[in-house]
Amino acid sequence: MEDVGCDSADSVDYPDYASLVAKKIVVKDADVGILVCGSGIGMSISANKTKGIRAALCFCAETAKRSRLHNNANVLCLGSDFMTKEEALKAVDNFIDTNFEGGRHQDRLDKIE
Repeated sequence: MEDVGCDSADSVDYPDYASLVAKKIVVKDADVGILVCGSGIGMSISANKTKGIRAALCFCAETAKRSRLHNNANVLCLGSDFMTKEEALKAVDNFIDTNFEGGRHQDRLDKIE
């Protein structure tokens, strides 16, 4: 696990971090990534601009699980303004511990590509 995020409370340009994480996944320096900003929306939009990235904005542990199970998401995006630390950690655990189900879901991902 590698932390490439900011290390202060200062305002930063979130697209820079989304791009950095996305590129690490595309070049196979990482299998998955986790991005956090106030709402999670900007991070998910930014990360999804990179070909090969399936960034999912999740708002609970169950959506994080389904993002992997059904959508084979490779980036989890969370909004820190809308989740407690405990909720976020459970979402991260579910995201990491869940594998893609494949089957009909793969057919759908193929259509997206």
